[in-house]
Amino acid sequence: MKFKLFVFFIWFASFSFAQNLTVESIWKSREFYPRRIDGFTALSDGQSFTKIVEEGGKYLMKKYQFKDYNGAGTTLVNFSEIQFNGKPLRFDDGKLSKSGKWLLIQTNTASIYRYSFSTTYYIYNIQSKETHKVHTTEASQTLGTFSPDETKLAYISGNNLFVYDLINHTSRQITFDGKQNSIINGTTDWVYEEEFAITQGFEWSPDSKYLAFMRFDETHVKEFQMAIYDSLYPEQYTFKYPKAGEANSKVTFHIANTETAEIKPVSLGDYEYLPRFQWSPIKNEVFISTLNRHQSHVKYHLVSNPENPSDRVFYEEQSTTYLDADNVILLKDGNSMLRTSDKDGYNHIYHLTFSGTLTQVTKGKWDVIDLYGIDEKKGTVFYSSSENGAMNKSLYSIQWKGNGKTLISAATGYHDAEFAPGFNYFIRTSSTANTVPTYTLCDHTGKEFQVLETNKELQQKFDGMNLSKKEFIQIDGAVGKLNAWIMKPANFDPNKKYPVYFNVYCGPGSNMVTNDYDGPNYLYHQLLTQKGYIVFSVDTRGTQFQGSEFKKSTYLQLGKLETEDLIAVAKNLQKESYVDPDRIGIMGWSYGGFMTSLAMTKGADVFKMGIAVAPVTNWRYYDNIYTERFMRTPQENASGYDDNSPVNYANKLKGKFLLIHGSADDNVHYQNTMEFITALVKANKQFDLFVYPNKNHGIYGGNTRNHLYTMMLDYTLKNL
Repeated sequence: MKFKLFVFFIWFASFSFAQNLTVESIWKSREFYPRRIDGFTALSDGQSFTKIVEEGGKYLMKKYQFKDYNGAGTTLVNFSEIQFNGKPLRFDDGKLSKSGKWLLIQTNTASIYRYSFSTTYYIYNIQSKETHKVHTTEASQTLGTFSPDETKLAYISGNNLFVYDLINHTSRQITFDGKQNSIINGTTDWVYEEEFAITQGFEWSPDSKYLAFMRFDETHVKEFQMAIYDSLYPEQYTFKYPKAGEANSKVTFHIANTETAEIKPVSLGDYEYLPRFQWSPIKNEVFISTLNRHQSHVKYHLVSNPENPSDRVFYEEQSTTYLDADNVILLKDGNSMLRTSDKDGYNHIYHLTFSGTLTQVTKGKWDVIDLYGIDEKKGTVFYSSSENGAMNKSLYSIQWKGNGKTLISAATGYHDAEFAPGFNYFIRTSSTANTVPTYTLCDHTGKEFQVLETNKELQQKFDGMNLSKKEFIQIDGAVGKLNAWIMKPANFDPNKKYPVYFNVYCGPGSNMVTNDYDGPNYLYHQLLTQKGYIVFSVDTRGTQFQGSEFKKSTYLQLGKLETEDLIAVAKNLQKESYVDPDRIGIMGWSYGGFMTSLAMTKGADVFKMGIAVAPVTNWRYYDNIYTERFMRTPQENASGYDDNSPVNYANKLKGKFLLIHGSADDNVHYQNTMEFITALVKANKQFDLFVYPNKNHGIYGGNTRNHLYTMMLDYTLKNL
């Protein structure tokens, strides 16, 4: 239950505005940013929530009832009153305990990688108004988590696990061997964070006595270095990064008794990855999922008796390609769970007992996107799906036995839900490709009873700017129809010929053709249409929400089918009377940069200009969890790696080509661009290059995005 100090991030302009967009108005002044709803923390009773409000120049945390949101509310915290050692405590973020008794305060917070962060924690007692510092040394902390009975707080410092006593205000160290680039206790290494989207590697038992945690031994993982250019002699930032075919961290599982600090290892047999674990909600049993290195064989384990752990595998599933690390929900009956699987060809929800009995809950030729949870008293499961087309995300409820399916949002558009405990209420976020986000408080049936934010002023502003409409179409790829969108100039004349600017990604498990508001990217594409370009995007084979056959068709050959589709689509567009066949350009970021590089080489006769941002150019250089999921190892599939690397087609480049990369990209290393440069020089091919010093994969911060998009716009205007 997290909140941010500032409830609304509001950036929008006065009502006097220019009709034409500029890069600066999109990326620097932020005058077109919509309002968001932040600061909601649903409490454990399922009927109330807290929210940060500003009153009289002061920030307050107030408690409201869902049924009486417009009421005055009850003030729980006046942030100006929080002090430590007699001085006001300035903080970045915080987390409220479920009972509302404790406030965990973050100060000096700094981002590390995609999700991880370092911070300094303080505990504030809302009733007594006392503030205590959690850790006695100056070492940073992370991942502070209250025990279920709210008497303790577990956290990580220096790659070790600690427990803070909320009553006596003392800390106890649980592990002692943590060391940077060597041993990690209770959190995860770089590749687990990036590819399994987890950083918290510990969890409390329901009785608040035990901590289950993961331990990473990175000893045999090779190190990667990046130069940081901020001093006379650049610092070398070193971290462990397992590339395709290389050694992983050795991950083991343990259970610690927080009263005695005794740690018990858990034997799980042979496995490579441990992507998920969680305690039963009612008893001291731990669910664990493990995967083999190919990520084609998952095992579900149940570990009982924390003092003398015993493991039992109760379910296994295999695939001829790969399995995604599915999220599961353990039920309060203590004997079963909900999970997702694409075993019938589409991603669906299943009920699985701990005796191994599997029952399908949802069915159809469409994919479940999110499994939100279940109201166990009513037996109602809540989820989102692509039932109304891969570009739409709709919200549904269904009985866990598979009957009573109900649509609880509009069928079209893109809808997300954040449910309160008990699943009686949720906040729905909704948008379409051409309308800004709205936020609505709904009951479990989807009935709206409070509109929280409409962004009406911003939408009215857009409506008065004669913007282009994003239109969804289907177009022929190399094999079959593909989903796409197109944006034409507002003053489009079918008798004229226009250049076409492709914006692509095409990566496995990711879509760009979605019926949701795309923020600054949407506005940048509007700017291009105002400059006389048609903007176009397509989801090639290998993208998601059209079944596993479509998604997994690129297995062992990333880049091959996607490039064939892009070339076929571009050739089909060239036949349109309103398209200038000699002015087709393409831009992409990350996997999209990989596809742009292939399009500009393999498709050199079609694509005349390309901009590749932070591209993968050789999958041998990317991390092993992601790459091997789709390609296996280079030792097993050398041709799959080499036959689709743009480095090996550098001699085919003909058009104008701009490479862009951040020098401190910890994800897609600058090494990818350096190798491509070497190949292009060897082939005597001219190209353009721009490097952003000390910028990571997102290439942002300060004026960076404004500079980046100004450069890309100028390059497009000059060369397409």
